Order: sequence, then structure tokens, then C-alpha cells
Amino acid sequence: MLTESEPHYRRPLLPTPFHERARALSQVDSFIPWAGYTTVDVFTTVEQEYFAIRNAASLYDLTPMVKYRIAGADALRFLNRLVTRDIAKLRPGRVAYCVWCNDAGHLIDDGTVFCLGEDEYRLCTAERQLDWLLDSAVGFDVAISEVTEEVAALALQGPTAYSVLRKAGVAGVEHLKPFELGTFALPAGRDARLMVSRTGFTGDLGYELWMEPQDAERVWDALMEAGSSRGIRAIGSRALNIARIEAGFLLPLVDFIPAERTVFIGTERSPLELGLAWLVDFAKGHFTGRRALRAEERRGARRRLVGLDVEGTKPAHNALLYADRRLRRQAGSVTSAVWSPTTKRNLALAMVEAPHFGTGGTLWAEIYLSRELVWERRVARARVVERPFFAPQRRRATPPGEF
Repeated sequence: MLTESEPHYRRPLLPTPFHERARALSQVDSFIPWAGYTTVDVFTTVEQEYFAIRNAASLYDLTPMVKYRIAGADALRFLNRLVTRDIAKLRPGRVAYCVWCNDAGHLIDDGTVFCLGEDEYRLCTAERQLDWLLDSAVGFDVAISEVTEEVAALALQGPTAYSVLRKAGVAGVEHLKPFELGTFALPAGRDARLMVSRTGFTGDLGYELWMEPQDAERVWDALMEAGSSRGIRAIGSRALNIARIEAGFLLPLVDFIPAERTVFIGTERSPLELGLAWLVDFAKGHFTGRRALRAEERRGARRRLVGLDVEGTKPAHNALLYADRRLRRQAGSVTSAVWSPTTKRNLALAMVEAPHFGTGGTLWAEIYLSRELVWERRVARARVVERPFFAPQRRRATPPGEF
């Protein structure tokens, strides 16, 4: 039997540098695995944690996010060959959301690229991609290494996030624009540095903090103390999932299956099908999957991931979609669904077949509800709408408002 005194390498899941602080706040002992680490699913209640994101400030342990250092004379050339976006436009001190594909134009994964210097980048992904990165790097003068365990990370999100950082003594963070990053003095009087990026997975005002593991607990304590009068709360993955759906963000293994992990033919998805055409730059030159994506663009989309506004209040989890109410012709299926407490709407992300994915179109969702182990079938009208579903002005305001 393993005990707390056992070394980390003998435990089934690794604790993050914030694990002891998180366990002390956990009231329901709900932990889940993420990339080999144990993380909190919910601390107290999903409702309390969700409203901290939208009305105050929230802390989310981002350490399990897989991180790669990409450096060398060909780092830029390598990344531009790997991803569909033009990384040459990414200046030092900036962050970009990107995706990469296989030769068939099917999505391998998505992530964020941090430009740390002229020939140095950091790539963050939800799933491990080292084999694909190394195979793609053949012929390039570039060094790729996983640095996940070397970097502790926190997501500080919500309308009072900036006020919490300012009170904690992180001076100058007010100048960061969305998708910018900077290095600041570490709070709590330690002679070290804290990298802060104005990024997040909530679609709200927020930051992501990157630090050395030995500084993790000190930063956590400083933020919790600074946010005590501004409603700061540690949150788990379930509350974050509600916010990310409201923001219209995709989640791997939920809204799409990475191409290298699919089992059935035809379940792979391209960036064009996932509504990510804005990330595909055909003018930048060759990249993996370019020819296939160009051919797909010419023939037109056969399906597309869209946002849905579903009537009623019962989330359309895993619902099938039909083009008419008689349910004779399937037109798609829901990938993510939630009742949105902020917008007071029943929201969903869904993969819809052509020609039914046009904005404003009407579909019918076949929803099954379990009531005390008795299943009830409902058919609800679903309207195709634009994403994001929730996009407050405060998420882009620079300097941020002092809430």
C-alpha cells in the first residue's frame, strides 16, 4: 500500500506543486487524473466555483498542462511547418492559439505557442505530443524537450483577477494586452521571477501564471490572501467546463478526437470542420496537411462544429440532431452541452452536417433525461447561433477594470 511518505515515482498519479494547498481546501475529496497528475474535479460545489469565475476570481491548477521547450536556429521554421498558423507573425512576448494536423488535414491537437525569445518557444498542450513533435523535427536544427515538471502553473480568472494580482504586488501587469506575456517580480518578497500571460480558458478577464515549482505554494498563498476580500476561490475542472462552453472553446477528447487516437474511419476532424478556418494560413507556405486542407476548402465543408441555442432548461448531453421534427433524417450530434447560469440559455456545441450548419437555421434535438432511473425522451428546438455565447468587454479591456 502506498502512503504519503512514498516517493512520487511510486505513486500511480503525481501530485502537483499545489497539491497540499488544494487538498486542504477540498471538501468533497473529488480528484481526477490529468496527464499523469491528480487534480481536483470539484472543491465544494460546482455552483460556488462557477460563480467565482464569473463574479469574482478563481484559481485553477494548470500544472498538468503538457509543456514543451522548442529552441534552436530552426525553431521558427519547424513550428511554421508543424502548425497551420503563421508563427512568423508571433513576436517575443506574445502568445498564439494554434492547431496542427497530419498529412490528411485531420487535427492532431491544439495548444498555445509562447514566443519567449528570438529562437525559443514554449508549446502547451492538453495531451502529450512528444513523438509527433520529434518526428516532425527531422531535418530541422531544433531541440525539443518536455518541461512539464519544471514549470508550475495557475490560472487566475474572473473580473477581480487583475485586482488580486495588483494587491499581491505584481506591478505592471495592467499593461498586458490579451495574448501578451511578461515577467514580473514574484509576490511575497522572494527574489525570483513570475511569468504572467493574459490568457485563459474561461473567455473572461484572466491570467495564467508560470513559475518554478519551489515557488508554487508561496504564490498560491499570496494570491489567496490578496483575494480574500474579492471572493477568490479555488476551482476544479467541472466549473471550468461550464465557463469554457460559454466561451465556445473546444475540449480535446470531447469536441474532437485527435486524429492519432481515432479508431473508426470518418471520425477524424479537420480545422475547417471544427470552425477553426481562421487558424489556417494558406499564404504562409507549406505546412503539414496544407494540400488536403486546400482541397477541402475548394470542395466545401461537409460538416461543421457550431453553437446551438436549445429550447428549455435541460442540457442536450449527447443528443442526436435532426433536420425535421419527425426525426427521419439525422443532421448531426451534440458534443458538449450545458445550462448557462450567466446567459440563462441552454447551450451546446454540435457537429452538424451540410447544409444545416448555417447560422440561424433550425434543428431538432432528441434529448433523453433520467428521472429516478426512469428515462424520459424529449424533442427540443435548437437554433444555430454564433460563438462565443458569452464574451464580456472586460476580457479585452486594457488596462483592466478594478473590480
